[in-house]
Amino acid sequence: MAKPAISLEHVDLSLGTGAARVHILKSLSLTIPTGQSVGIVGPSGSGKSTLLMVLAGLERADSGTITVAGESLERLDEDGLALFRGRSVGIVFQSFHLMPTMTALENVAVPLELAGRRDAFERAEAELTAVGLGHRLNHHPAELSGGEQQRVAIARALAPEPSILIADEPTGNLDAETGAEIIRLMFEARARRGATLVLVTHDKSLADRCDRRISMRSGAIVEDVATAAVRTNAPASAPAPL
Repeated sequence: MAKPAISLEHVDLSLGTGAARVHILKSLSLTIPTGQSVGIVGPSGSGKSTLLMVLAGLERADSGTITVAGESLERLDEDGLALFRGRSVGIVFQSFHLMPTMTALENVAVPLELAGRRDAFERAEAELTAVGLGHRLNHHPAELSGGEQQRVAIARALAPEPSILIADEPTGNLDAETGAEIIRLMFEARARRGATLVLVTHDKSLADRCDRRISMRSGAIVEDVATAAVRTNAPASAPAPL
């Protein structure tokens, strides 16, 4: 049996100190098969964004085991976690996080250069062209619309060819029409590359476009179901995949 892309067992995480310390993730266990798309929903403060940060190695859990793309994250030091992210995980944030003094091409090429890719700029240009920005390579973020900046962020996340794509409210700063286009690009890229997609959103209809919808509340998973689309396409004699 193939190893899952993501496996968490009894993960706990608290943030803050003293009286301000808050228990964010509570003995959370989760398995995501390779190639599956998962939409995570829940109210603000439910822990869904923190869960993504743990998966990406950007937050360290207090206890539990976290295995992502074959790596046991709790065993890695900070340098090891940085190498892991550069190799295996592409991250798309709500706020783009582009370097303002760099062009679109440079923003996408930098992580590839840090990873030692000799074809960094060629690869960056190909990814930007794939998201419709081949004509905006030399523009800085301030010269791009919000939708264009998020396209640059998607190109940057996909350029290292990660096996896992993580997105935290990727349409939160965009209008409905632009957001729909960004989501289309992400789902198409995920399907084309066979990547595992973990998407945090407040939009249940967006989560239902994934193979699986997970609902969180107060740091715990309260619902984990196959979406209606998956159930519709599943053979009548077989249970809906989770």
